[in-house]
Amino acid sequence: MATLSVWKFDTPDGAREAEELLLSLQKQGLVTLDDAAVVYWEPGKRAPKTRQMHNLAAVGALGGTFWGVLFGLLFFVPILGAAVGAAAGAVGGALTDVGIDDDFIRSVRDTITEGTSALFLLTESVVIDKTKEAFAEKGLRPELVHTNLSDAEERQLREIFAE
Repeated sequence: MATLSVWKFDTPDGAREAEELLLSLQKQGLVTLDDAAVVYWEPGKRAPKTRQMHNLAAVGALGGTFWGVLFGLLFFVPILGAAVGAAAGAVGGALTDVGIDDDFIRSVRDTITEGTSALFLLTESVVIDKTKEAFAEKGLRPELVHTNLSDAEERQLREIFAE
């Protein structure tokens, strides 16, 4: 079963600082990454910046389309207006079918705000306690927001965003 995890950091640079550590945790076998992306929201900016972590060689990666749609729903649809929101509605419904529901979207939208950053991870396995410890040793104290995907939901998500 895959897990979509969101680790929120209290600074715009926190998630970017955590990237290298995350790759180290993967080498140690504490995390098995399928895909990942970073969101960082600089103070004074109207919206966050996003980017997929391209240094992952994961076979299970969903690709930029998934992250673009997810981040659009999370951060940009309210800014772009009703026309884009209506077009995104069908995709939003499909995401709900795979466990990314209104509560998850609302929680992330309320948590990731100006002056913060986040790591979005699609993982096959993760040792949460060891990951938190590793972040803390580097002076990073992220808040964990996550949703689990069943095997069926993960397959459906991959089908929706097949490239």
